[in-house]
Amino acid sequence: AMGGNHTQPRFILLGITDAPWAQAPLFGLFLLIYVITLAGNIGLIVLVWVAPSLHTPMYFFLTHFALADICYSTVISPKMLTDLLFGNKTISWAGCVTQFHLFALFVTAECYLLAAMAYDRHVAICHPLTYVLVVSPRACWQLVACSYLVACLSALIYTGCTFGGSFCGPRRVDHFFCDTVPVLRLACSDTRGSEVAIFALAAANGLGTGAVILLSYGRILHAVLRMRSAPGRARAFRTCTSHLVSVSVFYGSLFFMYLQPASRHGSRDKVASVFYTVVSPMLNPFIYSLRNTEVKAALGKCRRRVLNLC
Repeated sequence: AMGGNHTQPRFILLGITDAPWAQAPLFGLFLLIYVITLAGNIGLIVLVWVAPSLHTPMYFFLTHFALADICYSTVISPKMLTDLLFGNKTISWAGCVTQFHLFALFVTAECYLLAAMAYDRHVAICHPLTYVLVVSPRACWQLVACSYLVACLSALIYTGCTFGGSFCGPRRVDHFFCDTVPVLRLACSDTRGSEVAIFALAAANGLGTGAVILLSYGRILHAVLRMRSAPGRARAFRTCTSHLVSVSVFYGSLFFMYLQPASRHGSRDKVASVFYTVVSPMLNPFIYSLRNTEVKAALGKCRRRVLNLC
């Protein structure tokens, strides 16, 4: 086996499909999704920033979540779009490593931010009297910092395990971005140790944060069902169901991708990947904010302020 890192300077991304007729429609579709993703998430961050009524822990976490959405869709989408448009599907060794590392970092951070958001909702609904003390601004910053710290360490391990071996023979990555499963297939050294390490870490991150989310929403559901006021119950249900829809799409596709044995991976992987790399970041700002009375009120205020200026 050749020491791949230096003798193999480039990879070729095979993309979503090699059908020539599909490239232009897919380019149009994914460009539209990426523009909506950027507009929705940047819009949400700006709105929270300018509206004092949204300066609460829930929206603090939501802005970081939106930022992670912007970052990891930007790690994936522009390269995918240029590949679809120009058909130039090569990516340098360094580009491939960087793309995967940043992708792993922001996706892992999202898992922990989702857990922080679920914990925030749990304290708000189940322990409203101690909420201000428990979810203080300092606690919020600590939770976000911890999310990124764990994500950085995890991404280093994922990247080391994925690209640490040697690569020989065809460097054709059967995917639209550098992901661990298609890249490990190209290694000519034994990858079983790396696969086990990646699986164990992905399981720890995914199942750990998933358990926090499920426990939080379980407790919330219990508290909501015991509420006396019907409007309060309806409002809490609305908030929680929209959050759970987003969590289900994100975790469902992630678990499908990373918590199954390598031999089971096939063409459906690309469909699952499209969900959490492209569709989920687009839907999140709408799921979390449009059905939300506070966001609608803040939007109305901003619109009136802008119209008064004109």
